[in-house]
Amino acid sequence: MSFKETIQSIIDRLQGSAVVKTVYGEPVKAEGKTIIPVAKIAYGFGAGSSSSKEEDEQGGGGGGGIAVRPKGVLEITQDETRFISFDETRNMIIGLMLGLFLGIMIIRRASKK
Repeated sequence: MSFKETIQSIIDRLQGSAVVKTVYGEPVKAEGKTIIPVAKIAYGFGAGSSSSKEEDEQGGGGGGGIAVRPKGVLEITQDETRFISFDETRNMIIGLMLGLFLGIMIIRRASKK
């Protein structure tokens, strides 16, 4: 397989996989609402090959990966459409505060000994 064919093969596989519904499923309809998951999709890949005058000494390879992160949902009703965000910042702040609190507690306990 040539370098160009290797790259194209990786791209084709990643594009087929990088779909929100692959991870979160189809939109859900209930009680007059349609809920559609929204996600951020990022993908990357790399490939390389080598050649030699000897046909036995040629080689190459490649690979890739996908990252899918939930961002929220679209809620569609007869009257309106709205985006409901999953607030990642709030979760990060809570985690940092908890870590700070635990750190202070550990330092206090260690200084009493």
